[in-house]
Amino acid sequence: MRSSRQLGARAGRRRLVALGAVAVTAALAVSACGGGSGSSAGGGGGGGDKVGVSLITKDSTNPFFVAMQKGAKADAAKNNVDLTIAAGKADGDEAGQVQAIENAIAKGQKGVVITPNGPGVNSAIKKARDAGLYVIALDTPPDPPNTVDITFATDNFKAGELIGQWAKAQLKGKQATIALLDLFNDKIVSVDYNRDQGFLTGMGIDTKDKKKNGDEAKSGSYDGGSYTIVCNEPTQGAEDGGRQAMERCLNKNPNINVVYTINEPSASGAYNALKSAGKDKGAIIVSVDGGCDGVKNVQNGIIGATSQQYPLKMAQLGVEAIAKYAKDKTTPTTSPGLDFYDTGVKLVTDKKVAGVDSLSAAEGLKVCWG
Repeated sequence: MRSSRQLGARAGRRRLVALGAVAVTAALAVSACGGGSGSSAGGGGGGGDKVGVSLITKDSTNPFFVAMQKGAKADAAKNNVDLTIAAGKADGDEAGQVQAIENAIAKGQKGVVITPNGPGVNSAIKKARDAGLYVIALDTPPDPPNTVDITFATDNFKAGELIGQWAKAQLKGKQATIALLDLFNDKIVSVDYNRDQGFLTGMGIDTKDKKKNGDEAKSGSYDGGSYTIVCNEPTQGAEDGGRQAMERCLNKNPNINVVYTINEPSASGAYNALKSAGKDKGAIIVSVDGGCDGVKNVQNGIIGATSQQYPLKMAQLGVEAIAKYAKDKTTPTTSPGLDFYDTGVKLVTDKKVAGVDSLSAAEGLKVCWG
């Protein structure tokens, strides 16, 4: 039989256990009510909460968009951003981008940074903005530009104009038999017509509607000689697309000596088609991108000149802008005289021409996509 002292000690231990259980239950209830200062829950912009942002690129295979993703990831940590990476299945996949925007809204994120695949994403962008998300376009300003809050991009018309001026100087008045390898032929995006029409303007060829590819006169005079436009062919911005487009153009006219390409993957494909046809030696190939592989192709004489863009800078500026907006509603402004923020462009070539500022390929490699 236990003594009264033993019974009292046992009762005291029971009370301590009960009190401990209550304390643990209370602590669990507090932790379940919400995250602390280190929470990464979708949206918050105040205190220590991370800012939810989605970067939605055109695809995840083109080196240009891979560089964007890299730049955004690097900047996210600096700006307390919880970054979601998404993309279309391929350049032009609007449905995939729409789904990614819907996901960002559902998560309660603070903003979206997107390279639009076409006008089919405009309604989803509007829905996101109506839900309070800050939406920034990169590289490709939507049509109309005010579809988004702001765009960070290359001046794509200037990029095209630079390679047009360079190509014109290389011809030295000779007949220009031109292939235009564009992005699409089933939808209209500004990066497509701006680069194409900028190139023709740089050549000194009259364009009709600067927001439309293919409506200029198919023959006439450029600044220094005469020209014939053989084709406007879509490439989807891909190497295979560039090769197939160039093959179609060569079937129309085997004497093409000037090849404009929307980007460097399509330029590489065009070169392979020309080489297979034995036409690579006399053709001038120009492009836009300025990626490391593309600049190496300039060094190797595959591409004559390219206009270098800075996608890492675009992505970093976009992520940073949304973080600032979430913190105190600070908003970026467009560049003077433009309806977007100009992230810069430089011509890269090892054949400098008078009156056109340029970097050598060696110089371009030091800053490719920085």
